Amino acid sequence: MRHVNERELEWTDVERGETHFRRKTLGAETDVDDIGASLYELPPEAASWPYHFHTGNAEAVYVLSGTGLLRTPDGETRVESGDYCAFPADPDGAHRFYNDGTEPLRFLAVSTMQDPDVTVYPDSGKIGVYAGAPPGGDKDERVVSGYFRREDDVDYWEGES
Repeated sequence: MRHVNERELEWTDVERGETHFRRKTLGAETDVDDIGASLYELPPEAASWPYHFHTGNAEAVYVLSGTGLLRTPDGETRVESGDYCAFPADPDGAHRFYNDGTEPLRFLAVSTMQDPDVTVYPDSGKIGVYAGAPPGGDKDERVVSGYFRREDDVDYWEGES
């Protein structure tokens, strides 16, 4: 067993448009490869990863502090400290967090780490494909990884002899 304290890890910052958060990848620091865990912190008026769902990995979030909105296929729901949210690996699991409060929204995100996985982004019509290492895993180990517009779908036999 590998023990890690979040104070020992550096934050990674992601900022692109309304997506803005800090993240510490706790799970990557342990000996367990099939459970991912990350600590997230969203500043006020910021959102998490774009609205998405996974086809191969379930996710769950436990809100540690702050308040915000959780978008799912059912609409928006207010979340606050102590809330636990689970997202199945199918369209019903689509989600995105938004901090509409005045304090940072801090949460622990946990996921299965199944490989391969496909993520679906309903708003932009994209899919992400990962094989060799799941999302949140070691990108250097991936044999396939990329994002594609779903509208670019081609017939199975196109380009084949």
